[in-house]
Parts: sequence; structure tokens; C-alpha cells
Amino acid sequence: MSDELYQAALVARAKQGRTRGRLAKPQHSVTLDNPLCGDRVTLDIDLDGGRIAAVGHQVRGCLLCEASAETIAAQAPGKTPAELSQAAAFVSAILKDGANAPAGEWSSLAIFAPVHRVKSRQECVLLPFEALGKALAR
Repeated sequence: MSDELYQAALVARAKQGRTRGRLAKPQHSVTLDNPLCGDRVTLDIDLDGGRIAAVGHQVRGCLLCEASAETIAAQAPGKTPAELSQAAAFVSAILKDGANAPAGEWSSLAIFAPVHRVKSRQECVLLPFEALGKALAR
């Protein structure tokens, strides 16, 4: 099971995120903790014209949380809050309901599909999306 959870694409995405870092002076920043596993994510965003201009993050946690934060950071720039809410709904459906990843630019969410079978790890993936939602609500 762990080989399936931590497949090469997910590990590569998590490693990419380790070099990203936080934004120097973010417009919005949220830090959230998962008390069950100890993951902590800080997500920084800058907006321009109602769209995401930049995303930074710092994760102290597992590969799943790191890969999730990096997915947001890589794909959020240029998106509206509504588009990001839809992406959060996609990942939630993948994890909770076993739904297929959407076609198109959010198809990369498919790397999280194996987490559907491991309920205790779902919050690790969802934590960065929750932080994103809270940052956008500010």
C-alpha cells in the first residue's frame, strides 16, 4: 500500500515543493496544523486583479502534504478563487468518494487517488487546500 501511496510522481511533486519556499511579503498567509499527524502548512498568496499572482508555502509534514501544497503552488497562479474552490472540491471528491480526477489542467490531482483507500491520510492532502480556502477568504 505505501508504494502505491508514494508513487514516483507524488514523490517528485513533493521534492519540487521543498525548493519553493515562502513569499517575501505575502498579501495573505495562513498556517494550519493537523493535530492527528503533526503536519503543519503555511500557505502564502498574492492576488492581482482577482486572480492568484503568486503562491509560496512551507510544509513541516509528510510527502502527501508536501505534494498537495506544491500542486497548489504550481497550478494556482492565474486562477480565480472560484476556480481554486472547484479544484478543492475535485480533490475532496477524489479522496472521499473515489472519484476520478478531472480532465484538463487539474488532471494531475490523480496522483492523490490511492489516498482514497487510506482514510487516515486524507487530511494530509486536504490541509493545504483548507489553508488556501482560508487565505482566499481574507
